[in-house]
Amino acid sequence: MPQVLERAEGCWAWVVLLASLVTQGLTLGFPTCTGIFFTELQHEFQASNSETSWFPSILTAMLHAGGPLCSILVGRFGCRVTVMLGGALASLGMVAGSFCRTLSQLYLTAGFITGLGMCFSFQSSITVLGFYFHHHRALANALASVGVSLGITLWPLLSRYLLEDLGWRGTFLVFGGVLLHCCVCGAILRPVATSVAPETTEEAPPPPSKAPAPGCLAACGRAIQRHLAFDILRHNAGYRVYTLGVMWMILGFPLPHVFLVPYAMWHGVDEHRAALLISIIGFSNIFLRPMAGLVAGRRDFAGHRKYLFSLAALLNGLTNLVCAASADFRVLVGYCLLYSVSMSGVGALIFQVLMDIVPMDRFSSALGLFTVLESVSILISPPLAGLLLDTTNNNFSYVFYMSSFFLISAALFMGGSFCALQKKERPGKPAEAEGAITEVPSEQGLMVEDSRGSKKQLYTEVMYVTSV
Repeated sequence: MPQVLERAEGCWAWVVLLASLVTQGLTLGFPTCTGIFFTELQHEFQASNSETSWFPSILTAMLHAGGPLCSILVGRFGCRVTVMLGGALASLGMVAGSFCRTLSQLYLTAGFITGLGMCFSFQSSITVLGFYFHHHRALANALASVGVSLGITLWPLLSRYLLEDLGWRGTFLVFGGVLLHCCVCGAILRPVATSVAPETTEEAPPPPSKAPAPGCLAACGRAIQRHLAFDILRHNAGYRVYTLGVMWMILGFPLPHVFLVPYAMWHGVDEHRAALLISIIGFSNIFLRPMAGLVAGRRDFAGHRKYLFSLAALLNGLTNLVCAASADFRVLVGYCLLYSVSMSGVGALIFQVLMDIVPMDRFSSALGLFTVLESVSILISPPLAGLLLDTTNNNFSYVFYMSSFFLISAALFMGGSFCALQKKERPGKPAEAEGAITEVPSEQGLMVEDSRGSKKQLYTEVMYVTSV
């Protein structure tokens, strides 16, 4: 029985947008609440700070690193099935995590499995927006990003409430049921009729070869080239600078989300007020993130986005010094508000800058490699900070000094390197590049103008979108 296809930009597109918003809140907002359980898990398993920190780092790293695998699943089964599969995996991981008796089991269940499932749900729900929205794609992505802020606001409050009544095991079990709502959101993502087929459907599978070994190697090589752009890393100096700078920056960027609540509680702040600090960051982002996304998409900033991104990272690093200076609750509230401003700038610009650096026909593969390398930094950052805590007798101030060091040094490196590269470029080269692309509305696709002056909508294979 043939499926009925939905119409792009139709009424159902806004229902899909709502489903994507909820999915982002359920998935990307979740890692911010892991700091609520940090002390409980540490006492339960009698573990060090470094050992306990591996749980949030594995969860967040898988949320980013699963992009290429998500791309393959979307190309094979579609966004609808992939989102529902991700919701089932995320729920299974949390339910299994509630029965864990060792930290190693928790790494595998609530860390690896849940993180991978969240990756499938989140990135697929963003990808489908590129097919449902053409003219209003920038607005759709900006509105969908509100879900992240709502998740950051609500997850910590819910975690603190459930932790008091049910303990961390009962809370994880409830979370397993909450994450099943990703399957409901996935069911809403009906197939949509498109005038231009995605690139994945244009490539027919290669015919069977009599020599299976070379054929398999060639297929693996093509798959790596499609999803991980190592050739761009070798030949594009701007991409190298940006990738290395972001990897270095990420070593410090996620630390406040993990250690802010334990830091406040260590200095005598009430548990409820400590959890409220993360919610303040999320609530502020409800308004700041969409505004920053819309401003960053303006053509007026097209030639300066990379410098604005470096400035946002620099301000984020300087803000952490405020938190390290005092643990008074009023000072921490002010810190959260300042942190939200710079965090919104980083989140809004990180993928826009990548679009400006790499050719758009290779953006999907360049972003795939970018997110995988980014996940390496996410994986080692919290355990590295936990090791610092163990060696300094739980002096949390050093964690925020460490975060500031990575952010400030990365910002100075990227800003200085981009200035040096720009001086080496010929004056006519950037103008030619800007003339080729007339509009880049979002991460999901672009409009290009050919020699006859007509516009054509192009779709990349899958656009990985991750959160910062």
